Amino acid sequence: MTTPICDFVKNYTESSTLRLHMPGHKGTALLGFEALDITEIEGADVLYSANGIIAESEKNAASLFGSGRTLYSAEGSSLSIRAMLYLALLWGRNSGKGNTVIAGRNAHRVFHSAAALLDLDIEWLRGECDTLTSCAITPKALDDALTNTDKKPFAVYLTSPDYLGNILDVRALSEVAERHGILCLVDNAHGAYLNFLEKPSHPIALGAHMCADSAHKTLPALTGAGYLHISKNAPSILFDEAESAMSLFASTSPSYLILQSLDAANKYLSEGYAETLQSFCRDISLLKAELSANGYAFIGAEPLKLTVDAKAYGYEGCELAALLSQKGIICEHSDKDAVTLMLTPQIDKAGLARLADALLSIEKRSTLLTAAPRPTAKTAAMSARDALMSARERIEAKESIGRILADATVSCPPAIPIVACGEVIDENAIELFEYYGIDTVTVVK
Repeated sequence: MTTPICDFVKNYTESSTLRLHMPGHKGTALLGFEALDITEIEGADVLYSANGIIAESEKNAASLFGSGRTLYSAEGSSLSIRAMLYLALLWGRNSGKGNTVIAGRNAHRVFHSAAALLDLDIEWLRGECDTLTSCAITPKALDDALTNTDKKPFAVYLTSPDYLGNILDVRALSEVAERHGILCLVDNAHGAYLNFLEKPSHPIALGAHMCADSAHKTLPALTGAGYLHISKNAPSILFDEAESAMSLFASTSPSYLILQSLDAANKYLSEGYAETLQSFCRDISLLKAELSANGYAFIGAEPLKLTVDAKAYGYEGCELAALLSQKGIICEHSDKDAVTLMLTPQIDKAGLARLADALLSIEKRSTLLTAAPRPTAKTAAMSARDALMSARERIEAKESIGRILADATVSCPPAIPIVACGEVIDENAIELFEYYGIDTVTVVK
């Protein structure tokens, strides 16, 4: 597969051109990569008015993912999520629908801020929200919600895979959305690789109209590399307004290093990646079987994620993560309940063997029976936008009961708000704040 962006930059760096353009380092090295770091000069195309090498590279990506169109993001899936919601809203307005979106409650904080900026009404789908991170939304739950609502939502917004590796039935959920005449949008930040499994399970392959992927999470791409995918069967307005939507929220100075990374990833994905991935996933299955036989339990079914149920092994997640850190293994995330380990073929069999040795060297203890508080539905007192734009103050979380949350300040990862902007903080929220170590919150004055 061609790499037009990388080829252009290689030729440019090998020329004797005097760089009288941004960036200010002019290609001289402080860190070593500066010669490759250019801007959207003549011949380099313009990211959100692409008709040259970027457009060619994006077409390559679309062919790999089976989309009707794929747009690059140099600002991760966060940018793609904002643009995706805006595009869906535009379609909804043109279709006579309101500004309501139905969303799984475990949505990333970027969804919350985007909904506030776009002044969306949110109807939350709770499914079986056993934890803050996971929300097991069934097709029946979505169908019931859409059947019983008095509003005319323009889209359903799903998170799959979630941070722990749980996966929704996107195919069935997208079919429900189709029957009700709305769009299906998926935050697929953790699942860019899913199209390359033996049975492709990428949201676009399963019927979603749009999805946002983080290339950097599971593919060998630089941090900040992302995609917005639009299905071949999506309404035409999504294609017509796609670049405008991305540019509305994006920097006018996208990182050309990240664009090269996405371009190079196309070549990597086209040259045997599927076979490599599938073989590696089989190795992970063998690792999980070995660990399970020695007392470990796991959460979720995502192939490239190993989420250890730490309490089942007798530890809190942060405690288990610290023991792994002492052995030179750094996890993606840990909390009181679990340890999340993100795997890719780049760590190969040797890395899996090292992980197995480390986990098996940790002595199993009696199961910890304490469970995380289960989130309950909250009452909205004002719109997300009004809350986010209100005068505010920061107070002790334990003293916030009855107050309205102004800003969902939560750490990333996992970046899932306990209370949404505009909702009233209740006793359940206080309990969750304490459990997850949140000491202060920002509330409406």
